[in-house]
Amino acid sequence: MKTTGIIRRIDDLGRIVIPKELRKTLRIKNGDSLEIFVDNEDIILKKYSPMESIEDAATRYVDSFSGVIKHSVIVTDKDRVIAASGVLKKRYLGKQISEFTERGIERRDSFVERQKKTFSFVDGVEDFGYYSFSSIISDGDTIGSVIIISIEAPILESEEKLAVILSKLLSDKFVVE
Repeated sequence: MKTTGIIRRIDDLGRIVIPKELRKTLRIKNGDSLEIFVDNEDIILKKYSPMESIEDAATRYVDSFSGVIKHSVIVTDKDRVIAASGVLKKRYLGKQISEFTERGIERRDSFVERQKKTFSFVDGVEDFGYYSFSSIISDGDTIGSVIIISIEAPILESEEKLAVILSKLLSDKFVVE
């Protein structure tokens, strides 16, 4: 654990302010939930991801879908790629999502790129190809995205619909658990 050198007082209501620079660096926005952990005398705050509870199911789904459509499939929460399958798995799994992906999730986007172009769904990784993007929405809140990526062939309409279907399956899985 590394120190930031920042010291804050707790107010009369037991609140503490997390500095703006730290919130920006860690991509913590107004309304985000933080999970609280205790380790001996240490209090640890971690950005909460409801998608972590369905990470195993997401992994099984992306493996199945990728096996059928022969394209890479990734699932993100609002911060990182939580499941990936196909030839791009190693390039994407566990990586921090890009601002482009974050904006797509926030806007509740669902779209397909039928023209081959350069894209970046995670920080520091650029690819050239086709893709389909579908936000995962549960109980009215966006919780992540499903992205199908093809480097070689355009995304078919049926494959575009599979991205939407997978986002609905994961949304339903989240609600059930």
